[in-house]
Amino acid sequence: MAVKTIPIVPLCEMTIGQEADLFALLSAREELTTRDGKPYFKVSFRDDRREVSFPVWNDSPWAADCKQNWQAGDFYKLRAVYRETNYGPQLDLKRIRPILDTDAADGFDPLMFQPRSRYEPARMFEQLIETATAKIGDAALRNVVLELLAAYRETLLTLPAATRNHHAFVGGWLEHVRSVAQNASYFAEKYAEYYPDLNPPLNKDLVVAGAILHDIGKVRELEQSSQGTEYTEAGNLIGHIVQGRDLVRETPAAKQLDPETLLRLEHIILSHQRLPEWGSPKPPMTPEALLVHYADDLDAKFNMVFSILRDHTGEAFMTTKKNILMQPLYRGKA
Repeated sequence: MAVKTIPIVPLCEMTIGQEADLFALLSAREELTTRDGKPYFKVSFRDDRREVSFPVWNDSPWAADCKQNWQAGDFYKLRAVYRETNYGPQLDLKRIRPILDTDAADGFDPLMFQPRSRYEPARMFEQLIETATAKIGDAALRNVVLELLAAYRETLLTLPAATRNHHAFVGGWLEHVRSVAQNASYFAEKYAEYYPDLNPPLNKDLVVAGAILHDIGKVRELEQSSQGTEYTEAGNLIGHIVQGRDLVRETPAAKQLDPETLLRLEHIILSHQRLPEWGSPKPPMTPEALLVHYADDLDAKFNMVFSILRDHTGEAFMTTKKNILMQPLYRGKA
């Protein structure tokens, strides 16, 4: 008799009535009681795009295992049937066990449960290298950028740009910084041509280098866990701006930089958020720092606008003001 083959399907892709094997994160486990005083557990399993919550009743075959062994924040392999009920989507469990090392061969990856960039991280990294190589003519400055990118490549391939607010997903750092570098390069070309008599001349190399490195300190500020992105101890106590300046100073290639160039590059990093309440000890005080600040701010703000409009539900032509920008946005008629 043929053995029934059960496919491995992402939770977010399961259809009503489908039985499948899946990898999931146990995102919550609460011990509750019914109105009649009967104990039960409410559990939630999720991947990067769907979360399913359902009860594990006291007489369930999974009740003892749930009480004694299941831990929120751990990964599991499930066999289950996906159901839609009056209480929302639920899983009818057939099997469940913790993740094993061998599950990697079937596609398990801890990062698969977190939102991710629409773009391929490895390609975005290549494009950042291409931008630095093509747009930074100063060899010493270019080497600082390339050395830092190479040193932290593996971290940058998955690093979010933030824990929330903008580009808060796997690959978000690369998506944001690539865009900021493109914006800044455009602004540098435009204003260098527009103000040829600026004294000293606008340093386009510094603009691009500062744009690429403005958030490099986030490799020390942020770390990823099964629950998402969190601040490190140094992230909480120091932040990414000062640590970004420190990373530049620690890079061997920085010793070859002209002192004035190094000073101006450090100023771009330290001032890119402009305001003390946003973390910058100094406002932008050079043309290069000003361009990087607005290139960065524009890209972050536009991502916020995108997210607010994407998540807006209902027929109202205005969004609520309960969002990161603390203002309503006009969507127009649906």
